Amino acid sequence: MSANIKDIFADEVVTHARVRDVALPHGAGTLALITLDNGHDHTKPNTFGPNGLAELDAAIDAVAARDDIAAVGVTGKPFIFAVGADLKGVPLIRSREDALAIGKLGHDVFRRLGELDVPSFAYYNGAAMGGGVEVGLHCTYRTISAGVPAFALPEAFLGLVPGWGGTYLLPNLIGAEKALKVVIDNPLAQNRMLKARQAHELGIADAIFDSADFLEESLTWTARVLKGDIVVDRPAVDTGKAWDDAIAAARWNLEGKLHGAAPSFTRALDLVAAAKDRTRDEGFAAEDEALADLIMSDELRAGLYAFDLTQKRAKRPAGAPDKALARPVTKVGVVGAGLMASQLALLFARRLEVPVVLTDLDRERLDKGVAYAHGEIDKLLGKGRVSPDQANRLKALITGSLTKDAFADADFVIEAVFEEMSVKQKVFAELEDHVSPDCVLATNTSSLSVTEMASKLRHPERVVGFHFFNPVAVLPLLEIVRGDRTDDAALATAFATGKKLKKSCVLVKDAPAFVVNRVLLRLLAEIVRAVDEGTPIETAERAAAPLGLPMPPFVLMGLVGPAIALHVNETLHGAFPDRFPLSENLAKMVAAGKSGVYRPDFTLDPEVVEIFAGGTSPSTEEQVLARALDALADEIRIMLDEGVVAAPEDIDLCMILGAGWPFHLGGITPYLDRAGVSERVTGRRFLEPGTASLPR
Repeated sequence: MSANIKDIFADEVVTHARVRDVALPHGAGTLALITLDNGHDHTKPNTFGPNGLAELDAAIDAVAARDDIAAVGVTGKPFIFAVGADLKGVPLIRSREDALAIGKLGHDVFRRLGELDVPSFAYYNGAAMGGGVEVGLHCTYRTISAGVPAFALPEAFLGLVPGWGGTYLLPNLIGAEKALKVVIDNPLAQNRMLKARQAHELGIADAIFDSADFLEESLTWTARVLKGDIVVDRPAVDTGKAWDDAIAAARWNLEGKLHGAAPSFTRALDLVAAAKDRTRDEGFAAEDEALADLIMSDELRAGLYAFDLTQKRAKRPAGAPDKALARPVTKVGVVGAGLMASQLALLFARRLEVPVVLTDLDRERLDKGVAYAHGEIDKLLGKGRVSPDQANRLKALITGSLTKDAFADADFVIEAVFEEMSVKQKVFAELEDHVSPDCVLATNTSSLSVTEMASKLRHPERVVGFHFFNPVAVLPLLEIVRGDRTDDAALATAFATGKKLKKSCVLVKDAPAFVVNRVLLRLLAEIVRAVDEGTPIETAERAAAPLGLPMPPFVLMGLVGPAIALHVNETLHGAFPDRFPLSENLAKMVAAGKSGVYRPDFTLDPEVVEIFAGGTSPSTEEQVLARALDALADEIRIMLDEGVVAAPEDIDLCMILGAGWPFHLGGITPYLDRAGVSERVTGRRFLEPGTASLPR
């Protein structure tokens, strides 16, 4: 290992590899058990940096020299096996030579576990990700604790590939189709994790045991394997048509979703595709080269920046008041009983475990809202995500009332009624006559002024914006909006409540459409304007493909609903008419009752095409993209100058968590910086060079 790599990872929290002998039951002999432990509790998981790999290498040296052991085992500290490579030093790597050395070092150490004179066993006792999964793949056998909450190869999501054996060993263990679910599909689905049982069902783990006595049961199983009482039967991997078909399907899916915008996914897929014909040495060498290329890419640096935002900044929101000011929330009220209100009721009941009461003016609508929430609980029960007792308790927590007297003892009431200022003001005025003086009043508005909404109240200081994204249970962002008179106690209560809801909260100034909707609507406004001018819808739709967004702009409009998009556009037009022009054609489309530009079969609706027809100045895809990016840079600079959020990092965090903006872009500002758009449009970059890109 070069001294240079050690210097780069000078701040490494070293994961030690401690060896102890274990007498296996049934007279099966002695097992040398290597325990991975960085000396911290489960809140600081085991990772592999150069020094940690050196310690593991030394431990393997020690056991390899012995002739008195029957097997070698690897496990982790309580609740944690290992969560992969130590990524803190990666942004500091400046040469491809050092990047290549990192890949080779992991391979050189891990592969020794599969080359010992005795069998090796990985005991996945806790969370295992990336290199943590891969070190186990090098072992002869694997067991997993039923309590493992997260098991994954997330590298492509970050901008890397599973580069310490994952793209070669996993498909050759369980087949290409299953392996691609772990290597490609799950990272593509916002970094979905496997549970223990799923890892076992896929064939990654050979056996699964209860967490209470996991190691003891694993050692007993190990003894029986060594004595021949248990023969691990692994189905033969089809390296013919089934492998090729799986690769073709994954490639088609990737192209449809990313349009080549995320190189790590394509590189990982190529490695899996080639793994069927390569030797292990060839497969590992190819992984080394891929790691070196990707480590020296802007996309990885942007991905690591995004990861840091979601893991650190999201947990310490900029500008949040002292959490000691937060008031306890023992009961929640929800005004309205529509779909959004019902989703909110279920979320509050599940996360806060307090009574939640919905109100509405209509008994039928109210009963329907409560029934929806109860039905969703039944679905959770059917999927095994809650027990029968939990389901019954949750249902008992969610009730309905036709009067707002039910809010008399509520500490937090949120409205989810029609997006009309006068309606919301009326709701809040009625609430103020029923709730306690300390009750926080929250609005789920997506674009209206929180300050204006509270302006006619006796206590406007208690009103706060609490903007969720749909679907409520899935999207992790919560924009918390401070009105001009919102006090610290109400704001602190909102942040504490958001945290208990397991949402990532960002403090936002009370400005039109806040962050996510304002950025998305500026993008959409430019694309719709291009169509109004005569650009074919399909051309304008394809223009945004290089951004690798979860869905094209007009598909997103169909999901949100053209009427809602028009309403937010009208709000923004009222505030900034020059930058958010109103589209007469969009208004006509809404008036015609169209749910989007596409029919159910995703062909263009000819009636919508006719509505938008007539423009005489069409643009090319490149021109539409250029003007859209220019508009985004302009709007984001204005938002930062206005103090809508504390820093560009908060814009990126909002777009990643609330709009699914790709990790490999690092959000939006790194992309605009790298493309030179920021400086051309605004005169300067949003981020310092090297923050989310290669050091220059």
